[in-house]
Amino acid sequence: MLYIKEHFLTITRHRHLVIKHCYKCGILWQGLRHDLSKYSPTEFLEGIRYYRPDRSPNVGARDANGYSRAWMHHQGRNRHHFEYWIDYNSKSKKREPVPMPVRYVVEMFCDRIAASKIYFGNEYDDSKTYMYFEKGKGKHYMHPRTASMLKKLLIMLEKDGEEKTFAYIRSVVKPRAKAKHIW
Repeated sequence: MLYIKEHFLTITRHRHLVIKHCYKCGILWQGLRHDLSKYSPTEFLEGIRYYRPDRSPNVGARDANGYSRAWMHHQGRNRHHFEYWIDYNSKSKKREPVPMPVRYVVEMFCDRIAASKIYFGNEYDDSKTYMYFEKGKGKHYMHPRTASMLKKLLIMLEKDGEEKTFAYIRSVVKPRAKAKHIW
């Protein structure tokens, strides 16, 4: 069965949460452009085929096919995913993570909160996003500076809540990054 309406509503709800969080962090324009590729045929069609309310359709596609075409498409077009920031190092002759610009780390932070709210539903609290980060293997593939910044924000979210963390991003992270020209 194809879950067209359910998948559309899930990705739209997620996107609207990210927009709201990005606005609170002072990066509304990024929020407005967030995850538009999910509506492309490559991502949307696989999403409706493997839709489940409690997990990403990419997991279902990987289980069925050994890979997710939608995920490969998505990560290569969306700079808020650390996988986008893996490049060939001419010295080591290997693909290695490079530091993400701060604006995309902030968007990734907003994205992870929104995804946690969608997938955890009523069980969500501000500790879930950090717990998911710690449980995941992705932190091992991020540049250490990127992982450190994301972890700091997730711990702040867990300890101090959304409003204080968003205010910190607006008042400290964003101005500091702009001053260092890494925004």
